[in-house]
Amino acid sequence: MESVDVTIIGAGWSGLAALKTYHQVHPDASIVLYDSAASVGGVWAKHRLYAGLKSNNMLGTYEFSDFPMDKSFGVQPGEHIPGHIIQTYMERFLEHFHLTPFVHLNTQVLTAENNSDTTWTLTTRSNDTSRTIHTRKLIVCTGITSTPYLPVFGGQDTFHCPLFHTHDLPKHQSTLFHPPNRITVFGGTKSAWDAVYAAATAGAHVDWVIRENGHGPVWMAPAHVTPLGKWLEKLVTTRLLTWFSPCIWGDADGCSTIRTLLHNTRLGRKLVDAFWSILADDVIKLNKYDSHPETAKLKPWISPFWIASGLSILNYPTDIFALITAGNVTVHIARIARLSLGTVHLSSGTDLPSNALIAATGWQATPTIQFHTAHSLGFPWSQDPIHQDIIHRADKEILSRFPRLRTPPPRSTPFAPLAPGAPATAKHPMRLSRFMVPPALSESKSLVFLGLTMTINTTMIAQAQALWATAYLSDELVLTPRERCPEDLRVKYGSDGSDMDLVWETALHSQFGVHRYRGGFGKRNPDFVFDAVPYVDLLLRDLGLGWTRKGALKWLVPYGVEDYRGLVEEWLQTDRVTSLKDGKKDV
Repeated sequence: MESVDVTIIGAGWSGLAALKTYHQVHPDASIVLYDSAASVGGVWAKHRLYAGLKSNNMLGTYEFSDFPMDKSFGVQPGEHIPGHIIQTYMERFLEHFHLTPFVHLNTQVLTAENNSDTTWTLTTRSNDTSRTIHTRKLIVCTGITSTPYLPVFGGQDTFHCPLFHTHDLPKHQSTLFHPPNRITVFGGTKSAWDAVYAAATAGAHVDWVIRENGHGPVWMAPAHVTPLGKWLEKLVTTRLLTWFSPCIWGDADGCSTIRTLLHNTRLGRKLVDAFWSILADDVIKLNKYDSHPETAKLKPWISPFWIASGLSILNYPTDIFALITAGNVTVHIARIARLSLGTVHLSSGTDLPSNALIAATGWQATPTIQFHTAHSLGFPWSQDPIHQDIIHRADKEILSRFPRLRTPPPRSTPFAPLAPGAPATAKHPMRLSRFMVPPALSESKSLVFLGLTMTINTTMIAQAQALWATAYLSDELVLTPRERCPEDLRVKYGSDGSDMDLVWETALHSQFGVHRYRGGFGKRNPDFVFDAVPYVDLLLRDLGLGWTRKGALKWLVPYGVEDYRGLVEEWLQTDRVTSLKDGKKDV
């Protein structure tokens, strides 16, 4: 049996950050990174790229701080980054830091068994060959967009046309997207917008179906918003503006007094509501939703206050709304009732002749790896590892701290999950401390999950999580909760030896998303936008590092990946990192 010090699963942003960081801290450790795809990149792997695919981020905000995307990549300031450039960047990142030999592609990790000595035994499959790997530490970076969710439609066996998830769009784009084909796209997410744009600009007519009992169309903002024309990606990382987002870990930014005034006083809450109203009205006016009956159907149904990473960016080279007003795209607010030969039948009674049905129906958040462990990992479709009494108390605490969350957004139609087993049917949010560590396994320091947060600051968080995970797995970080468990809960449920402060804090942080992001995925996984910088602050505080990163204007200027350049070297020089300096750390 092959034995290694560390195994990383997944070659997306988080996996690459984890590989580079762990190797930098432990240059002599044996490390392997497995990915089932034939190329690195995760969502940007070669097999997932299609013509016209670009990032929501513009140049400078979608890269690692220690490897800037320079002019050799051919992207200009103010441009969104083409998908193939992102994939190339990731390959060159590995080459630059001499990490390519650690990466093993076309290798799927099937099972992970937690041994009594806290190590892990993995089974892998590559080219129909199975192997067993023994690893001391396990870093899972498969994220939440690896396994597509495709529901079963009534009558789909009689449809006799391509029916596929947006994940598989690259396989069909060249054969389907041309006149006079009619393409039906189902869903209101950013991937649905992308599919609609790709099909319509290629000359196909698109029928865009958004179900009336779902979350509705995603918020699509221009790259620059507010009357001041602020760059949206920078807006969400400006500390002054993050204060307007109620956040359970928000006081990690050192501004608890200001946050209390904004979210625990009537005047403060009025200011918060005004901020979100200005942001919403600005986007609605810029997109001219109300100027045409068809574009009016795409106006979001709830305030951006409630949607988290559902806030997306218009990154198309031409105006997608012009395709709609010109009749190239027809929007239908209805459910798909059933399918028949070449036809999609809607609940509204409309029948759509279709040459293909593309489903933008989300992703399964739980890794496909089969975990065998005596302890709960806190996955959303498993039994909740935290007692319901603790959850109910956490709910009361959250609503007490943030009264604005007591009033959910109004809806004209009640929300319903797409189907049994759909992503929205999760039993509970992921129960992970710092959104990375199962509390039941916190003492073993052998397992972390990275990349489960949904934000628009992917690389900033990937870097911070990678360093935090490396320190934690190296036993150079004590996971110290900032929240203290109520004494009666400690007495009642602490008899099994659990760190009740850790359990309580995990309940608060994970349950917070249920109330805060009702229009997003808060019921399933960490999903936030304006709370990314305070989250990084939280991780840096754990690491004993300075979190403000800037001078006197730290509250007024946006943060970017460049502000965290040299973070690993900075941490290695701290007084807390003792055994690594002495060369005594057993990796």
